[in-house]
Amino acid sequence: MRVNWTEDLGSARNYFSSSLALGPLTWVRRDPARPFGGGRVDGNVRTVDHKPPTAVIESAHSQHSLPLDDTTDFDDADRGFIGALSPCVIKAADGRVVWDNDVYSFLGGPAPTSVHPSLWRQSTLTAKQGLYEVVPGIYQVRGFDISNISFIEGDTGIIVIDPLVSTEVAAAALKLYRAHRDGDRPVVAVIYTHSHVDHFGGVLGVTTQADVDAGKVVVLAPEGFTEHAVQENVYAGPAMTRRATYMYGTQLARGPQEQVGCGLGQTPSTGEVAIINPTLDIRETGETHTIDGIEMEFQMAPGTEAPAEMHFYFPQFRALCMAENATHNLHNLLTLRGALVRDPHAWAGYLTEAIDTFADRTDVVFASHHWPTWGRERIVEFLSLQRDLYAYLHDQTVRLLNEGYTGVEIAEMFQMPPALERAWHTHGYYGSVNHNVKAVYQRYMGWFDGNPARLWPHPPEALGPRYVEALGGVDRVVELAKTAFDEGDFRWAATLLDHVIFTDSDHAAARQLLAETFEQLAYGAENATWRNFFLCGAVELLDGNLGTAVQATSPTLLAQLTPEQIFDSLALRVDGPRSWDLDLAIDIFFADLNTNYRLTLRNGVLVHRNVAADPTTAIVTIKLDSKPRLLLAALGDFTSPGLEMSGDETAMQSMLGVLDHGNPAFNIVTP
Repeated sequence: MRVNWTEDLGSARNYFSSSLALGPLTWVRRDPARPFGGGRVDGNVRTVDHKPPTAVIESAHSQHSLPLDDTTDFDDADRGFIGALSPCVIKAADGRVVWDNDVYSFLGGPAPTSVHPSLWRQSTLTAKQGLYEVVPGIYQVRGFDISNISFIEGDTGIIVIDPLVSTEVAAAALKLYRAHRDGDRPVVAVIYTHSHVDHFGGVLGVTTQADVDAGKVVVLAPEGFTEHAVQENVYAGPAMTRRATYMYGTQLARGPQEQVGCGLGQTPSTGEVAIINPTLDIRETGETHTIDGIEMEFQMAPGTEAPAEMHFYFPQFRALCMAENATHNLHNLLTLRGALVRDPHAWAGYLTEAIDTFADRTDVVFASHHWPTWGRERIVEFLSLQRDLYAYLHDQTVRLLNEGYTGVEIAEMFQMPPALERAWHTHGYYGSVNHNVKAVYQRYMGWFDGNPARLWPHPPEALGPRYVEALGGVDRVVELAKTAFDEGDFRWAATLLDHVIFTDSDHAAARQLLAETFEQLAYGAENATWRNFFLCGAVELLDGNLGTAVQATSPTLLAQLTPEQIFDSLALRVDGPRSWDLDLAIDIFFADLNTNYRLTLRNGVLVHRNVAADPTTAIVTIKLDSKPRLLLAALGDFTSPGLEMSGDETAMQSMLGVLDHGNPAFNIVTP
């Protein structure tokens, strides 16, 4: 009997959600089920009464030299508008709201002093929603998710590019497109530009697995897509998803003193996430394919914004899709949620190649986020400045580290060229110059800056009390921090108060002042993810731990894990000290794969090998009818159909007994 994956593994999904976190953008809000402090819970978000901006922040915002009278981006963002969704509130089948763009209706007009004017402008632009014509035959729905979904009209049907994060929003976008265009056109192909979940998770909103299996729909993706889509965030999933709650401000209320977006978009949707494996892998630059009369020419761009990514060109539309490698902001070389450091040198190189290959025959560039750019001259300028942005960050950081400067020092002294400062699309709304410089340093040099005094520092809980004692005690340090706060030195105030919190986390005055310090730092930040981090820290200090707003798995994503990936994820959960005395050898045979794996647990290390079964050396042999049955076994279910066991049945229980489930709500701003 074969296990029904969708129906029988709901509990497996929950069990594995912390260890198999398959992408920090797979958002599922939860209702907090514990008492808080003085804050409020408005629906599923946490609200506290924030203090207003100080005179220092108000003065800084009033003295900017930003060209706010430049409306080019607004003209481009509005160009080709066909129709919006009203109200722009999208619900799941059970009535749960999975997307609400109307909650950002406060945006527009002059910036309040609680938001950096440049970030306010960017958030106003990214909040625009509806169906837009890029050129006749190419259409985008924007503002239904953190990303865009694009529709290419072929001879008989439509090709969908990047079906958003979740099923419900993708289905709503397709419905809006069909309401204004030809409602009878079937989806004949889906293109995933890269391996991040906001570009494939909503695929079931535009097609079905049955239609793909029947050959009615082709699914195209860059080589390595599935591997990276299901693996990239498995290993550090619990930590990434916890920090992603801060990065995207998912649990924050929306408003001028709260979350105003994330720079790349507003926030990810919170519906059903799925995946359909590609049926056509794109492997080489210059590769061409024609689907439903639409010719496409591909450029591979691996190791840039995603480990598997590609650009592609439509000759009959003279249109170039740049995936997520050229958007209207500086992107991340290392996200604040955590990830592998991306390669800005390769990123710049692929942008140069795109300019040389496509610019002379392109009339419009569009991407998986933000709005298009039209006209050859403007396209070359846009792509060239984007290229220079990543190249300059890379080259100058490496130059300065070779002069002996550390990552922190380089980030503090780094200056962008005037042309990059002037261009709106190079501003750090999502990635920042400061943390991207540190990422480049980390890519080449690692965490250690070479000074032996910093080789073996105390951790915060040991360091804080030492600093506090040296400075005269908790109350004295809070007094010094208050002086720094009043003088507008919020960075120093935060440093001092951080030591206090890690000395006495219940010190009310310190918690209040640090929360107010974080608020001011948030109000002054041009970078949306920095703002969200600061505001989340303030909320947690005033109102208690936010927890993790995400459950980054779904049955269809888990179904794509190979046995090796499942075993790797289990190995990362072994509590070493608890398993030191175990010496286990377990054979696991998959009937559907006709493959056996030997698992050994010795010295706190779980090792798997693809070898023939050997009942003479295995403590227990487990025969499974399918891969999904393994996940049920990992839950401790050894009695339902699909599993046969021989030998010492307690061995598997012993192994499961030393697995750590992770902590989806570990503290960040307190010990």
